[in-house]
Amino acid sequence: MLNVSYMGRQLLVPDSALFPSCHASSIAALPDGRLLCVWFGGAYEGAEDVAIWGTFCENGVWSAPRKIAAQAGLPHWNPVLFVRDDGAVLLFYKVGKCIPSWSTRLTVSTDCGQTWSAPRELVTGDVGGRGPVRNHLLVLPSGRWLAPASLEEGEWRCFADISDDRGSTWHKSAEIRVGFPDTMSEQERRARGVIQPALWESGAGQVHMLMRSSEGCLYRSDSQDEGTTWCPAYATDLPNNNSGICLTRVPDGSLYLVYNPVGADRGPRTPLTLACSQDNGESWRNVFTLEDAPGEYSYPDICWDGHELLVTYTYQRKNIAFWAFQNQ
Repeated sequence: MLNVSYMGRQLLVPDSALFPSCHASSIAALPDGRLLCVWFGGAYEGAEDVAIWGTFCENGVWSAPRKIAAQAGLPHWNPVLFVRDDGAVLLFYKVGKCIPSWSTRLTVSTDCGQTWSAPRELVTGDVGGRGPVRNHLLVLPSGRWLAPASLEEGEWRCFADISDDRGSTWHKSAEIRVGFPDTMSEQERRARGVIQPALWESGAGQVHMLMRSSEGCLYRSDSQDEGTTWCPAYATDLPNNNSGICLTRVPDGSLYLVYNPVGADRGPRTPLTLACSQDNGESWRNVFTLEDAPGEYSYPDICWDGHELLVTYTYQRKNIAFWAFQNQ
């Protein structure tokens, strides 16, 4: 059973003068006991002033947001946090004028987010975006890192970006596609398919992903070899409005998913719901409605910090919302 803890919903941006628009948050529990939440903010999505911002939570109180990564004239997108097993905090994000020209940057903090290294390309010469596109990395018992990735040039498709040396080098898995009919033209497939996967592991070598799609529902794919190869994407019963999702697995094996249960391509980004599966994603039940008012509540993030489920999401494109849930 889930209990809402802290003070219900908290909004993390107290001063809208910092930036008119913000989106695409990522949250992580730090080794020093604090939380760190990051997002991109600026005049509007894709504007030249868009930077990566962050805020820290200590004893239930969030700090004033501050810039973590910025480069004049270059839009920043989709930050993803990852805490390495040695305590270092990795921040991945995209830069580029448009999505097909994205390049992935990585900056690292060894002091729980107080200072950050100079950003570097994750994969030299990358165009299109390597590494995590929006959701958290998955670390397997073998030590392999899987970054949930996708490409949006032409037909949308997903893949796992794989590192077997703790992020020093990366190689792509086989691509995962919807499997449109051969009679469908390249132009008809453009901007259709699956993107922004969310990963989980269920057993030795067994990895799964749920994917945002243009087809009115979430798609799924499964791997039996630690993410190297994947079965063809297949439709699930979960509706999807072609907007971002996120999920996490807790120690008892339950999966928690945050999504907009709207089955229309580019449909409303409300309501926003927390759902649970206790059978490895075969069936789901909605357990909590985060938002159901008119407007946009989207691009959620969720993680398990060892005690609570932590959820963040875009709130009306003007703020970032936070909830904490105890799993009892």
